[in-house]
Amino acid sequence: MLCVTLLLISLDNTVLNVALPSIARTLNASSSELQWMVDAYAVVFAGLLLSLGALGDRAGRKWVFMAGLVVFGGGSVFAAFSWSPLVLTVSRAIMGVGAAALMPCTLSILTNVFTSERDRVRAIGIWSGTTGIGVALGPILGGFLLAHFWWGSVFLINVPIAVVGLIASIWLVPNSKNPSSLRPDAVGSVLSMLGLAMLLWGIIEAPSRGWSSPFIVASLIAAFVFLAVFVIWERRIDHPMLPLQFFSNRRYSVAISALALVIFSLIGMFFLMTQYLQFDLGYSPLEAGVRVAPVALTLLVIAPMSVLVARRIGTKYVVGTGLLLIALSLGLLSRTSVTGTYRDCVVAFLLVGVGVALALAPCTESVMGSLPKRQAGVGSATSDTAMQFGGALGVGVLGTVLNLRYQNLMAHAVAHARVPTAVAQLIKGSLGAALAVAHRAPRPLGEELASLARRAFVSGMDEALVIAAVVVFAAALVVMALLPNRGTEASE
Repeated sequence: MLCVTLLLISLDNTVLNVALPSIARTLNASSSELQWMVDAYAVVFAGLLLSLGALGDRAGRKWVFMAGLVVFGGGSVFAAFSWSPLVLTVSRAIMGVGAAALMPCTLSILTNVFTSERDRVRAIGIWSGTTGIGVALGPILGGFLLAHFWWGSVFLINVPIAVVGLIASIWLVPNSKNPSSLRPDAVGSVLSMLGLAMLLWGIIEAPSRGWSSPFIVASLIAAFVFLAVFVIWERRIDHPMLPLQFFSNRRYSVAISALALVIFSLIGMFFLMTQYLQFDLGYSPLEAGVRVAPVALTLLVIAPMSVLVARRIGTKYVVGTGLLLIALSLGLLSRTSVTGTYRDCVVAFLLVGVGVALALAPCTESVMGSLPKRQAGVGSATSDTAMQFGGALGVGVLGTVLNLRYQNLMAHAVAHARVPTAVAQLIKGSLGAALAVAHRAPRPLGEELASLARRAFVSGMDEALVIAAVVVFAAALVVMALLPNRGTEASE
């Protein structure tokens, strides 16, 4: 029951990606609006995870879990029938609230049910595999639904699963709590969410407004202030949502940083490649979803075994190898071109699946194994927060690198053409809008515009993938140098 619910949450991290071209055409959404549709879910998810994880410890994990199902299902209904980019973004934020209640409860309930180290390790391996598989299967399921229904179906499918899960959890999910848990830290939750939202707003909006825009500068300064105040607040109160003393444990701090970068690369890669497969290679949503299946297949096979392998040869080597494979795969994907084919991508998809599978579960086990079991809720919430924070930054940072390159190239191209200002803004706004304009233009000009837009998009995508590869490679070096190879079991 826990893994089915977790699969639902994980799917929603990527199921939207394959629908982005359809949504861009139907709702006339710009590139930055598409990024916010993805990141609104992650920002609220990450901002509330720690507080709702602590609430589950205090009030009862089963009840918070069931409330999360209700909110998640309700948000999915609103998302399915959204009529504008703003409504869809708000609906995704509501879904993020429900997911924030659900996800930490799944891992903390699991940790309290499987109390022996051997059983816990195996259960976390399955749990982590489910997380990765859900992220990878999202584009496949989304493509299947889009082939038969409208784009809102990628959200509406959540509703019957949430209803069945709510009914089944009454009998199947045991309740547990930590009687000595502290009350939720509402102020810390708001500060962290505002800080992350301001940071992402500045990063995502910079390509269209300019880095020197007063709004962008003010947003980035506000993000720094909110996050700094958050750290100060967490140090001073006696019930912090993020106990900063956790980070004094090297096993915890290195593992959770690596976990964030694994999801940074995976979610960012999906955001870029699902658009590339549709806009540039011409695949339908279903065809694009099927073509990222190698990631799901390798995760399915390898993730459940990765923790056991790590316990035999050491966590450091398994996680480090996984990060190196992810960096290599991103480097290979950065060599794609407009004239490329799917064959240029398939090996890289296999490698990224293996790399994520090797790194994800051992990192999660290192985080949970370094904390006392009585703090399972907060521990799982910090792990989940790291993943959501990494995913949000993956879309925000890599999408912004792509948009900057695309807009610069297209601005230069339309500067010498007699194009109305409104049309020029559409062309520079997103590849989807540029292709729509090209489709309506006279044939020679339309074909030239479409070719220019595709080349600009791929150029920006390749630049973003190179940056991601460098970041993940640096993370692999840090893991090999600092992550303890063997962990000691935390106290009760």
